[in-house]
Amino acid sequence: MKSMDEQMLIIFGASGDLTKRKLIPALYDLYKGDFLPENFVVLGTSRSDLTDDDFRNRVVFNSEFLKDEAENSDATKAEFAKKLFYKDLGDGYDTDFTPLKERIHELNSKFKINHNFVFYFSLPPSIYETVAKNLAAVDLSVEGVGWKRLIVEKPFGYSLETAKELNIGLQKYFRESQIYRIDHYLGKETVQNLLVTRFSNTVFEPLWNRNYIRHVEITNAESVGVGNRGGYYDKSGALRDMFQNHLMQIVSIVAMEPPISDDPEEIRNEKVKALKSLRIMDDEETLFNHTIRGQYTSAIINGETVKGYREEEGVDPASTTETFAAIKFYIDNWRWKDVPFYVRTAKRMPTKVTEIVIHFKPSHHHIFKDQDFDTDNKLIIRIQPDEGILMKFGVKVPGQGFNVERANMDFYYSDLEEGNNIMEAYERLLLDAMQGDATLYARADEVEAAWAFVDPILKYWNESKSAIVHGYSAGVWGPLHADDLIEGRGFWRNPCKNLADEPSYCVLNIKNNGTENL
Repeated sequence: MKSMDEQMLIIFGASGDLTKRKLIPALYDLYKGDFLPENFVVLGTSRSDLTDDDFRNRVVFNSEFLKDEAENSDATKAEFAKKLFYKDLGDGYDTDFTPLKERIHELNSKFKINHNFVFYFSLPPSIYETVAKNLAAVDLSVEGVGWKRLIVEKPFGYSLETAKELNIGLQKYFRESQIYRIDHYLGKETVQNLLVTRFSNTVFEPLWNRNYIRHVEITNAESVGVGNRGGYYDKSGALRDMFQNHLMQIVSIVAMEPPISDDPEEIRNEKVKALKSLRIMDDEETLFNHTIRGQYTSAIINGETVKGYREEEGVDPASTTETFAAIKFYIDNWRWKDVPFYVRTAKRMPTKVTEIVIHFKPSHHHIFKDQDFDTDNKLIIRIQPDEGILMKFGVKVPGQGFNVERANMDFYYSDLEEGNNIMEAYERLLLDAMQGDATLYARADEVEAAWAFVDPILKYWNESKSAIVHGYSAGVWGPLHADDLIEGRGFWRNPCKNLADEPSYCVLNIKNNGTENL
């Protein structure tokens, strides 16, 4: 553990859902694990008229999100609640922050915080600049006596232009080194383990290039639909909601060059280089051949009728927003020259799963010529669920001749959990920000590099008549011709909930409506 200064966490939007569901439970677990400094307090603030006790009751004593395994959980909650305070902002966030500053300084003196403040914006990005401006107006962004850090939630813009505007707006009042752009996907242990898998194992790193890898495949699948997020999702879509941020972060870690050290800036430098090496697709023919978008339609799954996307609450009945996005692309540098990357994300698929598959090239001199194509080596890194690593390789079938079949060699993260504190994503990320470790946070140029790649795809999908929206029945692995995206004899690995992918885990009884193109 790194040492941690005494500090105060000020949460803007503290009466909202994220604070109750994620932030306070994460802080509670850090408190129980003795990770927080002794002099630590939380000040919630929003437009709601609440007292300190009202806030504590809402997020601690009446919360269904705090874990209560300990026998003394009531006493633990009571002690934790003493660290929580609240200050209402009145009618809105564009107001004089002098009363807020006075409350912050009061708590700072009482708990000997030494002017170390983390500001967490659990707010719509449209008001980030406004709140940053008002903090700066009362000198709450100024460092010198104590440090100041700012954590902001995604989305980091809706396009390259808006991302740049958002970055410029924040950088007027906070230095880039003070800004922490949170992406909860990077808080997952298995995402972080990508760095260790690559750079601490000589069996992998020498092979991690175009000489030995045929293609890289990344799947993010969710079994649920948009639920009550239809209004938001219809303005976003799969490409903005998952691909531009979470999956581009994973791509950058898979593709990055070895950093010179584990210093946060050195790691982020290499991630940015990888993203800037993405080959931009800006002509219609390439975009037509290398992208697929789809939208789930109604189906019967295990006897239950599931709504199609256009039937969901808050969704335009004529919507062309994608719930399935699959992209083929290249990275133009020495390591990855001409190695295709295939990345897909979707709602209403057979199971919830996120994984990376490294497909190695076949042996240059393949003496077992009659063997099946799928005996090629694969390294599968499972992000969620059933987290672990799986290596697929060929072994001889007992008996005469040289019949080869695929075998699995696997490792599961659950094997390490006993005696170890496996943190949830928000626990890890909050703790890192409190310690000043920005490794798992996105930098401005990182965000803009990802948007520079995604923008032309969105423009093509929104403006071109050739950009078809393919229908796929809820509960299947996307549009019928999704495998056509993968060149040669390739096809997507359709994973199951369990890492070792026994087929029985993914069997669904589906009746679809036969719709393909929307």
